[in-house]
Amino acid sequence: MLTMNSAAQPVPASTRAPGRLVALTASLELPGFTMSFDRDEEIFGEGESADFIYRVVSGAVRISRLIDDGRRQISAFYLPGDVFGLEMDEAHSASAEAVTDCEIALVKRVAVERAAAQDPATAGTLWSLTSAQLRFAQDHLVVLGRRSATEKVGRFLLSMAERACSGGAVSLAMSRLDIADYLGLTIETVSRTFTQLERQGAIGLNGARNIVIRNPAAL
Repeated sequence: MLTMNSAAQPVPASTRAPGRLVALTASLELPGFTMSFDRDEEIFGEGESADFIYRVVSGAVRISRLIDDGRRQISAFYLPGDVFGLEMDEAHSASAEAVTDCEIALVKRVAVERAAAQDPATAGTLWSLTSAQLRFAQDHLVVLGRRSATEKVGRFLLSMAERACSGGAVSLAMSRLDIADYLGLTIETVSRTFTQLERQGAIGLNGARNIVIRNPAAL
């Protein structure tokens, strides 16, 4: 998936470094720059022009939008190495915010499109990134379709462990409220479910955000 840093404000010329190459993927480098975002700082807003494609260098990013009743729905979390901001239309369909202090790489969308038009390998890379975003969206629908809070939280923790490739140890960047807004639950339900899973021996808790998966089958 695709990812980046700081949004509606004009990018200072000193940070643009026009000739610098930044990596969108291991095989794709294009002229761009990096930016730093503070925790909870907006990277881009819903409805803003989608002029850049982003990659998370460090930290974590959430994608969200407000639904009609004013509640927040988080649709994705992006971690180091993930790409975000690749839109079908000319404007962003949701907002992106830094979950933690972040460093984000930015490449102009027009530069990516031009490279894809000239190089089949780049076009293939963009196809792979788009397919990955679709897969993440499908996975999220599966999580939301789980019937119980335990199933939703369990699947979320397994997914985060898989993405971290850490052998079952997960350090969550996001808060319980973020997780609740991602899973369509209340923060109280998420907290109770974590406690329940710990009591059942499915997970171990070392503080609020450090999780050890002890029994994947139970999740």
